[in-house]
This record gives sequence, C-alpha cells and structure tokens, in this order.
Amino acid sequence: MNKEELTLDALKDGSILLIDKPIKWTSFDVVNYIRKSINVKLGHAGTLDPLATGLLILCSGKMTKQIDNYQGLDKEYTGTIVLGQTTPSFDLETELSETINSSNISNEEIIELAHNFIGLQNQIAPIYSAKKIDGERAYLKARRGENAEIKAREINIIEFEITCIERKEALLNINFRVLCSKGTYIRAIARDFGLKLNNVAYLTNLVRTKIGNFNLDDALTLDEFKRLFPVPEKYKSHN
Repeated sequence: MNKEELTLDALKDGSILLIDKPIKWTSFDVVNYIRKSINVKLGHAGTLDPLATGLLILCSGKMTKQIDNYQGLDKEYTGTIVLGQTTPSFDLETELSETINSSNISNEEIIELAHNFIGLQNQIAPIYSAKKIDGERAYLKARRGENAEIKAREINIIEFEITCIERKEALLNINFRVLCSKGTYIRAIARDFGLKLNNVAYLTNLVRTKIGNFNLDDALTLDEFKRLFPVPEKYKSHN
C-alpha cells in the first residue's frame, strides 16, 4: 500500500505497512508500539537485530494470515564488516575480544572471497541470536556464559558485492551489499569472512534495504508514522 493510501481504516481491515526500523529498537518494540498506538491487530514478517536498521514488513488485520508468505522472501542488506577485530556477538552488542593485524590481506583476496560465498551452504547462527535452543533463545544462554550447540542450517547467498574497502592501519572496513535467502545471519557471514582469511571480523553496521520486491525507500520512519497517526500520550516515550 502506498503511503498516500494509508489510513486507519485500511490498517484495521488488513494491509501491509512498511517501516524503517530505528537502531536499538527490537522488531517487537516496533510492532508493540504501533499496535498500541492505533489499536490494531499487527505482526511482523521477519526480525531485525536491535543494532540493525531498515525494512520491516508489518501485516495488519486480516493480512496477518499472510505473514508466512512474506517471511520466506529473499532479503537484501548493506553493511560494514571490520576485518582484524571481533566480538563474542560478532557485532557491537558486546565488547571487542580479539585483534589480528589484517593489513597484509589484499583487496583482490577480499573480492574473490566474497564471490566464493555465493551459493547454497550450511551456516551456523551466532550464539548471540534469537535462534531457539531447547525452547530458549540462544542469546539468553550466551549472556549467562553457557555453551550451546547450534545446528547448521542451509542458506543461499544469491549476490555478495564488495562496494568499498577502507584501510585503517591494521584494520579493514569492508562495505558490502548482499542478497540472501530467509534465515541468513549477516553476523555469521562476517564471522566466517574473517575465519576464511585466517583472521577475525565483526559487523559494525547493517541496513536491510529490500525484502522481495519491497523497498526501504517506500517505508515510513516512526516519526512519519507518528505524524500520520498521532500516538496517545502514554505511548510517546520509548525506553
């Protein structure tokens, strides 16, 4: 549905709402905020990590029955991998834990490796993830310092493009665009990218730009949503 056609009646009846998720909000935070603010049945079709931003597909009213159809769509992301350092969560949720000089790795090696990632493969999700292990989210176990076995899952990386490589002394900032299947963890790609170069890596920036044919450019920011649908006073603050 176009932004211009978005009305409260349409949302209550059943429609698709595209939202640009802000950093540090969980996907559930966004759903809960909008659901409470306009009192409509709502669900999301695919989570984003709190430190990631970008496109969320929300389904309202009778369209919530179609959520599974949108969850299975391919997704496009842009982001930055830091090569030469890492964290336990492979993003900025946790503190830096290891540094290895990466200045000897050439741009050609990085571009070739990205090309070699393309295709079907088995991927192990990060322990700091929403993956369920024995009915509990893996990140809860990780935060308690527990070890947990996560089974590999088949994913498909359709496109992996290196858009820029910046050298900062012993570190490399690798900007990328990736198109991948449902269930792909971009933090795991960052982790494996470092390992395949006999180094370490983590993700510092991630934006979901597309889901299927849905584009981030067509999404509403929460500020735009608030202007269209004024939020009751009790929901105006978010912690």
